[in-house]
Amino acid sequence: MLVLSRHRDQSIMIGDNIVITVVDVRGDKVRLGIDAPQEVPVHRQEVYEAIKRENQKSSRLGPSETKDIGK
Repeated sequence: MLVLSRHRDQSIMIGDNIVITVVDVRGDKVRLGIDAPQEVPVHRQEVYEAIKRENQKSSRLGPSETKDIGK
């Protein structure tokens, strides 16, 4: 893991097209602004993990369990 120190309004680059900016620091909370191309999904980790669990659960459904989806 790379650990960086940044102050408010300072940024880091990920690749050529993702910019993470420190927007605000209050106590033990940091607000980040993320500028990324629209095709790059950006989620909080807990949301990402929930999406992943739901996708795994859906992939295990059999044909009889999916026949009414979309009706």
